[in-house]
Amino acid sequence: MSGVAAHGGTVAALSNYVFPNDWHVHWSLMIVLYPYITGIVAGAFIVSSLYHVFGIKGLKPISRFSLVFALAFLACATWPLLLHLGHPERSLSMLLTPNPTSAMAGFGYIYSAYFILLVHEILFIYRPTTVVLWKESTGLKAKMYAMLAFFNDNVSEEAMQLDHKIISFLAAVGIPMACVLHGYVGFIFGGIKANPLWATPLMPVIFLLSACVSGIAGIVFAYILIKKVTGGEVDVDCIRTALKFLWGFFILDFVFEMLEVFTHFYMSTHHWHVLENLLWGPLYNTYWLYQVKIFSVIPFILLGVLSLVKLKDRVVLFFAPIVSFMILIQVLLMRWNVVIGGQLMSKSTRGQVTFVPEWLGREGILVAIGIMIAPMVILFILSRIFPLWVEKEVAE
Repeated sequence: MSGVAAHGGTVAALSNYVFPNDWHVHWSLMIVLYPYITGIVAGAFIVSSLYHVFGIKGLKPISRFSLVFALAFLACATWPLLLHLGHPERSLSMLLTPNPTSAMAGFGYIYSAYFILLVHEILFIYRPTTVVLWKESTGLKAKMYAMLAFFNDNVSEEAMQLDHKIISFLAAVGIPMACVLHGYVGFIFGGIKANPLWATPLMPVIFLLSACVSGIAGIVFAYILIKKVTGGEVDVDCIRTALKFLWGFFILDFVFEMLEVFTHFYMSTHHWHVLENLLWGPLYNTYWLYQVKIFSVIPFILLGVLSLVKLKDRVVLFFAPIVSFMILIQVLLMRWNVVIGGQLMSKSTRGQVTFVPEWLGREGILVAIGIMIAPMVILFILSRIFPLWVEKEVAE
């Protein structure tokens, strides 16, 4: 069949057995970015919780940075959804008049609650710092830091102990909330029974594990990049610890991704021939070549070497940002293959289509690049308010 203009791109039918309502890929590039950004948020929060809750001392240098990093991405998490909506002004109706049978209504409440919790944890962790900045500043800036410090300049030992208890409580509560925030995305896809690629109980687990992987990789990559740009000293021991956790989560993530395909193959249900034609057809390059062979196997081996072999610091600092960036690409490809790939199957089970995203338009590639740049801009603004590295504490 000839190419057909689609929502957010162009599709071309590969078979005569494609129904007219299957020509359009309705969930396009923006719905790929939506779970990708929320996954980075959840993973970055878990990095901080590994220190504040589980006491992993090696992650202390990036514990504060990971929270501000998560907040920057969380502020942009709903942008892809708003761009995808035909009437974004109606988005608040989901919260004001929720439909109990709607899965997205639940996400609105989860997102709002998690946003409030994350902001409060940052304010309590930074309270000693904001107190110092409050005393050193004047005018409007002093009023801003006073508000961020809850108008409380008490930094005595008793006050710090109370703040620590509150921080530990918020971090402990935030772990399941972060898991729910992104596991809920996998639940939305896994709950669509009409699509054999999505309808699997492993989908929420795979989304959650890939979120942890992308969050840790994003923290490592951004931490090294910012330190190099600003001329700061990179804590190599912290990077080594983060890479070990990254490798551990990536092992689980990659194994579960392969188990999902193997399960479909072993069960060989009446949908397997459709999935087989899809994985070895339109998705062969993006799935087997890029996601599995290049951006999964190579980082898997590199992380194993970096974690198990005592290499020189300069070698670790050379390969750490490379392998982290490759894993970020791997998770993005996984989102693409799930979201876009699941829509390339015809409901007749006898045909597929290919999808090519457009460059311009509301859901085009340029807009997607802008959305991915926006969190880094917000992170820069937040760094002007909350120092990322320097810990200014008030003496007892």
